[in-house]
Amino acid sequence: MKARDISALEQSLGYVFQRQELIEQALTHSSQARELEALGGATPSARRGDNEQLEFLGDAVLGLVTSEAIFHRFPEFQEGHLSKLRAHLVGQRHLLRAAEQLQIGHYLRLGRGEEKSGGRNKATLLVDALEAIVAALYLDGGWTVARDFILRTIVGPELAHMNLESTAIPVMDFKSALQERLQAGGRKQPVYALVKEEGPEHRKTFTVEVRLPEPEVADFVARAQGPTKKRAEQEAARQVLERLAALPVAQRLRTTKDESTA
Repeated sequence: MKARDISALEQSLGYVFQRQELIEQALTHSSQARELEALGGATPSARRGDNEQLEFLGDAVLGLVTSEAIFHRFPEFQEGHLSKLRAHLVGQRHLLRAAEQLQIGHYLRLGRGEEKSGGRNKATLLVDALEAIVAALYLDGGWTVARDFILRTIVGPELAHMNLESTAIPVMDFKSALQERLQAGGRKQPVYALVKEEGPEHRKTFTVEVRLPEPEVADFVARAQGPTKKRAEQEAARQVLERLAALPVAQRLRTTKDESTA
């Protein structure tokens, strides 16, 4: 699958780059950059870089814009509430939705190996590219351009959807939430296992599985990926919480009754 023309993405971003090399770099995964080097298609002085450094800068810009926005919008919130809200807004789960809405996967420039392994749909790659795009907007258009994009595309829609004036901040520590839920019912704790670790030392991807040793859900294994083992475990725990919430009402009642009479 070939990457789409960048001009279509610029329309979605609402911004036309003066320096096209910035948006091209933001969409270039390290797999393609290293592949070009191996093939001799790029020299150290002329080759197009990958998006890792831009991702680093974009993460910082995203965090600052988000912090500023919620600081002014919710002056009544304590520091702990602001931190939880920011963690949600800049977290992988939310950023992935924004990246998918922009169809960033269609524009990624991947090496052949990453292409074959489904890189265009990998959460980590999509979120990294989104953060790199934020950096490219900042470097090309300045603070106002980057800030407007973040508020319009990432922060604003989610705050409107959450309606925090009447809705609690989402739970972000899914592992603790799962542990507390199981402890409250006297149920066994989940078992986490690292099943895969891939990538270079400075940019690894971890795959974690979690299983509940309970008759009702013993056949369900949640599997998640993340840039750290902890992030992967959090996502796997979230999946288990959703699984428990989806159990039939009668089954949940039977489980509760069994626990109370044990």
